[in-house]
Amino acid sequence: MTHISKKRIRGKYYTYAVRSVRLPDGKVKKISKLIKNPSEAKNPELETFFDEKEAEAFVKYAQKYYEPFKLPDKEALRKIEKMRVHYRKILSKLSSNQLKDLFDRFTVNFTYESNAIEGNSLTLKDVAIVIHENTTIKGKSLREIYETRNSREVVELILRKRFNIREKDIFKMHSMLVKDMDIPEGYKTLPNYIQGRQTITTTPEEVPGEMKKLLERTEEKAKKLHPLQLAVSFHGKFEGIHPFEDGNGRVGRFLINIILVNSSYPPLIIRKTQRVSYFNALEDFDNGWTAALERFLYDRLKETYEKFFRVYAKYLK
Repeated sequence: MTHISKKRIRGKYYTYAVRSVRLPDGKVKKISKLIKNPSEAKNPELETFFDEKEAEAFVKYAQKYYEPFKLPDKEALRKIEKMRVHYRKILSKLSSNQLKDLFDRFTVNFTYESNAIEGNSLTLKDVAIVIHENTTIKGKSLREIYETRNSREVVELILRKRFNIREKDIFKMHSMLVKDMDIPEGYKTLPNYIQGRQTITTTPEEVPGEMKKLLERTEEKAKKLHPLQLAVSFHGKFEGIHPFEDGNGRVGRFLINIILVNSSYPPLIIRKTQRVSYFNALEDFDNGWTAALERFLYDRLKETYEKFFRVYAKYLK
């Protein structure tokens, strides 16, 4: 939020508009601009100035403290930080009913696309009915209904920052997602494989140790990687481990958004039409080429922000 501050310099008072920005390390950076009178604080041009400066502060922080990105162009990092600024602004300007509506719409879209990647046949309309009316759909399996119904609470908790990247939260999320589906909770006890990929997943006896290492490495890397990079690193390794008997893809996509949302970036949606590109990017990650997954998730972040959150905000005007 912008506030007004007055400074006395050589006996004369000057009026400044000031915005305080908290950087990832917890330090607060103050951005100020000299104005003629307090009424200028509501000027849209001044708002744009502060948005640009805030994004610039995060870009400089990333360039100084984070490992380099493998993104498509030099402006990509700046675009990411502008999305963060504008996403936070969108949320701050919504009424409680509008916020609920936005989250409900996102929940339906994310759930439909994520489940469809795994072969769920419910249409977008079916998903909306199951989520909003808590009912079944004639001709659809109970598993597909439960997959959809169970996702709603998980998405809502993620958007409200109620999960973290830690083992107990991952277990809780998996338990919520497989409720009533006759799928074992906890780490897998039998080997599994990834449909459509050549990756050999981690053996059951090695899963606890590999997950412990992944979580420790993620915590350690949190100060060295941009949140989007961290999401890429975690998601690629998590999917390679494939720690659960079932539900790994859905849990993994939820975890991407936990990392993003907890750092105040917008969540993203991977669409079923992007399934082949998504799996190819994961395959490349398994083979040591992380750039493909970085660029894929960057594109999904940008697409989700532009075509979902920005469009929603546009129609509120």
